Amino acid sequence: MNGSLIQDTLGQLLTLLNLPFDSITVNETEGEGFIRVDIVSNTPSRLIGWHGETLNSVQHLLKSILRSKENLEKSPFLVLDVDGYRREQEEKVKKMAENKADFVRRTGNRVALAPMNPYFRRIVHLHIAGNPQFQDLTTESIGEGDYRQVVLRSKSKKDPTVGEELSPVMEEAAPSGEGFENLDV
Repeated sequence: MNGSLIQDTLGQLLTLLNLPFDSITVNETEGEGFIRVDIVSNTPSRLIGWHGETLNSVQHLLKSILRSKENLEKSPFLVLDVDGYRREQEEKVKKMAENKADFVRRTGNRVALAPMNPYFRRIVHLHIAGNPQFQDLTTESIGEGDYRQVVLRSKSKKDPTVGEELSPVMEEAAPSGEGFENLDV
């Protein structure tokens, strides 16, 4: 996808929405299959909104506009980030998955992470699958809609029997101060 088209379209969209920004940088992320668009702003909280809702909405609008302009069959996979906000969220999700991975190894039980949106579920799946230190674990998504979540389990353990309960999401696994309570998933 043309980086200047993304920059121009996003710039016009932000201007029309009266959302101030200083610069827009488009980066094709090698090997990850998506385009990251970094926005620098003096007022990032206006662009981010409540738990990322404004940012998600602008991202959705941008993808729809680009799809229409380029006559694409499906929307391009773009990720908007404002002053590193999205990267910070991605790191929190990875850290949460690592904590749960330790739990799975200690107990041998599979564990379900909190429900999260498709983007963050993808981050967890890719992080566990692409990291050699987690080669003994596997992930799967279960559930429907807003309640869809990632389940971590050991590869060596056989599939669960029908009706077997999942270990609950452990609130105490995240020591206070790590910021998981503010994760926008």
